[in-house]
Amino acid sequence: MSSLHISQAIFRLGDTRTLNLADVTIKQGEAWAFVGSNGSGKSALARAIEGSLTLLEGERHSDFSNVVRLSFEQLQKLVADEWQRNNTDLLSADEDDTGRTTADIIQEQVKDPARCEQLASQFGIAPLLNRRFKYLSTGETRKTLLCQVLMQQPDLLVLDEPFDGLDVNARQQLADVLAELFTHGQTMVLVLNRFVDIPPFIQHVGVLADCTLASVGERDRVLSDALVAQLAHSENLSGMQIPESEDPTSKVSPPDDQPLIVLRNGVVQYNDKPILHGLSWQVDHGQHWQIVGQNGAGKSTLLSLITGDHAQGYSNDLTLFGRRRGSGETIWDIKRHIGYVSSSLHLDYRVSSSVRNVILSGFFDSIGIYQAVSDRQQQLTTQWLDLLGLGGRLADTPFHSLSWGQQRLALIARALVKHPALLILDEPLQGLDPLNRQLVRRFIDVLIGEGNTQLLFVSHHAEDAPLCITHRLSFLPDGEVYQYGVEKLAN
Repeated sequence: MSSLHISQAIFRLGDTRTLNLADVTIKQGEAWAFVGSNGSGKSALARAIEGSLTLLEGERHSDFSNVVRLSFEQLQKLVADEWQRNNTDLLSADEDDTGRTTADIIQEQVKDPARCEQLASQFGIAPLLNRRFKYLSTGETRKTLLCQVLMQQPDLLVLDEPFDGLDVNARQQLADVLAELFTHGQTMVLVLNRFVDIPPFIQHVGVLADCTLASVGERDRVLSDALVAQLAHSENLSGMQIPESEDPTSKVSPPDDQPLIVLRNGVVQYNDKPILHGLSWQVDHGQHWQIVGQNGAGKSTLLSLITGDHAQGYSNDLTLFGRRRGSGETIWDIKRHIGYVSSSLHLDYRVSSSVRNVILSGFFDSIGIYQAVSDRQQQLTTQWLDLLGLGGRLADTPFHSLSWGQQRLALIARALVKHPALLILDEPLQGLDPLNRQLVRRFIDVLIGEGNTQLLFVSHHAEDAPLCITHRLSFLPDGEVYQYGVEKLAN
């Protein structure tokens, strides 16, 4: 029986990035799905299984003689090449369209008209065999390329994002075809972006996060894991309503016609050593910023100016939420617009408390509950718990019994219950394993994307940014001081 075994393997992705696969064994006749978000290393995993990725350390051993990989990018290139081959808009009246037919594409690698007809019938595209390939629909081109791959009779078929770009009916048709292939003994690996795309016939599942295979095993066991279940839960949250504030009629908001933050030529120094060195920076409405830089660059100092916790904030030209610092505002005037989560806050939250009470404490900006809680606050907290996938019995379990990432999610919800204009997450991924990092990043995107709060996301690494980030402020070393780079990110 053929098998593919990868053990303690590190594959090269670039000059500094690697793909880490601890232990994967794929046996003949099995059906696997590997799931991960954008940037998690899914396509790299497909190439590692195929054998086209450079192995730096560990072991990759395969008895499969014909491993074939099919990706969405290959399909896009094939369609583009066909249109490039013969632009019908430029044809003369007596000039034929020389684009290849569906049958030509299916038989590009292996010429066998009888088998081509058989596969096309199996996939329901036999009537399209004489049609020009470039005129097919997305679903039809996907099936055509699958037929082309199967003409090569692979003993291991690797499909990278096979359901991307397909409507609901086309996805179901493709899933049915793949299920039929599996019943006929085809060994198969599907690489997917969403848990909901895992077809019922799949037996084994792996979960990728930060280019690491974070969880792997039998389907039911992996999908029942609390973290994986929460990741799957997050796929269904887009467009959901964020719970209201405690009293929407009295919600305090900064002026809409002014920037949230304006810092002009900001300077902070200790004993003549500059920490911030002439930083000018503005955060407008609708922007979500990532702030990156090495340890000691001054990121936390900048945050403390914003939160009102730094004494030198009053000696700087700093305007927050439409009010110039030092114009008579109280610390409450500043902090009521801000929600704040950091690794140090996480470590400080040592009181014995349930998950529910941690989120409830956000209404009082306290660590723990020391006053009466209203029915309205309880109701809103229950809504937040359900949104995070922490409802039911889990809500009343001890906070410290959760995974580190789940605890971080609860603290983020604690900061958001008051609907602040600005949420500051200071190194929110620090100390998290790859699966928990993916969990927190995905929920940040959900919570920020569906609400009105703007985000400052502070990290050492640009690649940590959640998808909602629109701008980046970089602290760039320049001798004994730092220069500052500001960029707008492509959507």
